[in-house]
This record gives sequence, structure tokens and C-alpha cells, in this order.
Amino acid sequence: MPIPLESTLADIDWSLLWRNARKQKSWSSKGAADWDKKAESFASRNAGSCYSSLLLDKLPLTPDLTVLDMGSGPGTLAIPLAARVRSVTAVDYSSRMLEVLTRTAQEENIANISTIQGAWEDDWQQLGIGQHDIAIASRSLAVEDLAAALRKLNAIARKYVFIADRITPTPFDPGAFAAVGRDFQSGPDYIYTFNILYSLGIHPCIDILHLERDIVFANMDEAVQAYGWMLKDLSPKEEDALRGYLVSRIIHTAGKQITIRREHPPRWALIWWRKEITPEAC
Repeated sequence: MPIPLESTLADIDWSLLWRNARKQKSWSSKGAADWDKKAESFASRNAGSCYSSLLLDKLPLTPDLTVLDMGSGPGTLAIPLAARVRSVTAVDYSSRMLEVLTRTAQEENIANISTIQGAWEDDWQQLGIGQHDIAIASRSLAVEDLAAALRKLNAIARKYVFIADRITPTPFDPGAFAAVGRDFQSGPDYIYTFNILYSLGIHPCIDILHLERDIVFANMDEAVQAYGWMLKDLSPKEEDALRGYLVSRIIHTAGKQITIRREHPPRWALIWWRKEITPEAC
């Protein structure tokens, strides 16, 4: 359909475009039960990533601050955050993710993290989340109503909001989809989030986080399992095709350990804003 000549940016319904793009995405959204099963392996893999340090280095952290980590997972951010602020509230809808987080905190003698099981769609007041100086949503905004989620996050923050959102095709590998004969549609990424914020009267800053291009797996089975998470419900034929694709991406081996070079290095957009009337320079 041609765009009317009189149209302006104000005529664009970014929330509608977000919902449309989600309907066309090739990947399946994961529920709490899916993440329960993934909790242990997810925690292990993220422990060796530079993602946490890259993001934490961008945050204005001081020992007197309280932080909300919405969609905390197994504590990828909450655990290292705890050493640098007064308290962290970690919220996730996966009970198993929170169990892993709590266990890790106990093992490391961290006592200033509280956990709440809850989702974006829940009543945050009933959950007892309360206001925090900094509100963070790190790679956790795969929601149906993005505008509503952004409003809630903004309302709960006293000083700053930080959102880490995907830059297409992160975290997916289009080559893997092609190898198994599946179409790849990325779904909405950070540009939708940015424009929805603009429509809400919020004008954020953006920093780009660049992650490692090479990824190490203990063996090929672990690599297939990790990639199978993004493809889901692989047939035996598709799994063989995926295994062949991963073999083609190997750049180094050490015993059974393999290093795979991704065609598209992962990139995340760190979208953030300050709550004061006078904005801080990006």
C-alpha cells in the first residue's frame, strides 16, 4: 500500500508495526517453562561472556543506589551489580532462573539481592517491586505490548532507565536457518523500541555493545544444542544439516573443544535515559 503524500512521522503507529513484526518472526517466543529448562546452561554460557562487563561499564553506579533488574535470568547482571550498589531486586518469570541466581548469591556470600517471581504483564504493585533508582531491562523485552512495558519501566525508575535490546540479527544466526532449510525473519529489534519511546515523549541515548564474534563450545553436541535453542523442534534431517553447517564455521579445535566464528558478531543496543528534566548528554 502506498504511503499517503501527506504522511509524517506522527502518523506511524510503531506499536502496531511492533506487533506485526512479531507475528512474522521465524523464532518462537519462550515461556517460563522453556527458560526453567535452560536455566543451568544459560547461566554457564553467560558467565564467560563479556556482555555483563560491557553493559555494567555504561551504568552510573554508586554504593547508595537501588537497582531493579527486570527479566534478570540467572543473575547475569544482578550478581556483579550487587557488589557496586546498595541493593538489587531481580525479577523473572522463571522460577528456576531465580533458584540458580539465589544459589549463586549464597555461594558468593552476596546478601543484598532480593528476588521476585513475576512478569511484565503482572501488577508490579501487587508484586511489591517498588521504586528503584535505576531500572534495567537487559535482553528481556520480548513482550506483546511494548509501549505498556516501557511505561512501567519508566514509572518505576527514580533516576535512570537502561534497556539492552537486540540489533538484527542478534542473537540469531541466519546462516543456521538457511542451512536447515528454514526461512529467517528477525522480528522487531531496537529501532522499534527507540521509536515507541519517541512516541511516548522519551528521547533516549543509544550506545552499541559489540560482543565476541567467536564462541567456544565444549564439543559439537553442545554447539548443536545451543543452536537448536534458536531453531526449536529440529527433525533428525535438520539436525544433521545444522551439524554440517557448524562444522563449516569451526576455526579452531582443541581436543573435543571447538571454536565457531559467527558470520554476524552479536550487537546489542543499550538504550538509556535520565529521569531529570534536563537530560544528560549522551
